[in-house]
Amino acid sequence: MSDFLQQVVIGVQLGSIYALIALGYTMVYGVLRLINFAHGDVFMVGAFVGFYAARALKLEEQPTLAGALITLLPVLLLAMVACAVLGLVIERLAYRPLRRAPRLTALITAIGVSLFLENAGQLLFGADPKFFPSVTPQGAGATLNLGGATISKDQLVLVVAAALLMAVLWYIVQRTRIGRAMRAVSHDADAAALMGINTDTVIAFTFGLGAALAGAGGMLFAALTYAKILPLMGIAIGLKAFVAAVVGGIGSIPGAMLGGLLMGLSESFVRGSGFSRWTEAVAFVLLIGVLLLRPAGLLGRFAPEKV
Repeated sequence: MSDFLQQVVIGVQLGSIYALIALGYTMVYGVLRLINFAHGDVFMVGAFVGFYAARALKLEEQPTLAGALITLLPVLLLAMVACAVLGLVIERLAYRPLRRAPRLTALITAIGVSLFLENAGQLLFGADPKFFPSVTPQGAGATLNLGGATISKDQLVLVVAAALLMAVLWYIVQRTRIGRAMRAVSHDADAAALMGINTDTVIAFTFGLGAALAGAGGMLFAALTYAKILPLMGIAIGLKAFVAAVVGGIGSIPGAMLGGLLMGLSESFVRGSGFSRWTEAVAFVLLIGVLLLRPAGLLGRFAPEKV
């Protein structure tokens, strides 16, 4: 049982990162019917912005968990703001001119933006790995015990931060004026425009919000999960997060959260069962299995194609 709980803890930690990235994929698809393949590279940019911000602020290990949270907060906000601005720039320069173009053109553009960010990252940040400084308490007292499972304070901070960010996203989408506009544009963009909604503003806000979540995921991943960051780190993680969004139901925000958690738990259990060499294949096995049973995803809905 203790081994089972330990894998659950690791799976929830990893799934929280996947969910944050998958939310960006699913929101952009919901309002624009576009798969933004550059989203995983925005995650990478968030990790590097967090790294350089932490180095500029000279972050050091804190003796208490509360001190670590206060120390990491400005770094998290900087990463989110930088990635939100990057998302707005990508939408304005790369995607908005192709709003009425065939979907294949927009898809190819998304791949081109992804390649541009990856190579620009190698030129700007260097190809050598960078290591995020440790901020949370280490050594004795750095872990908690729950039913035989060991939970590090890094894992606890990451899961709580991801849950808070997803709660804020739910509030924005469900309880605010811009959130209602996002849902209206997702349902029918032309009708929303006729009702006075500025669809360009809504789409740009969606890109910025999704990119901010990816930036937060990148910073949390670098600071609390995998201290080594690389310019190409967004490729595999972005692909898995996209699979998580499809598994949950592309276009569904709860589906992206569920898909991310399922992806993290699946990888954790496979890695812990002694079949670690198959860990990278879990995403695609899960994708095929879900799509065979529910082609729209677990929480997705079939929608008639408007012609």
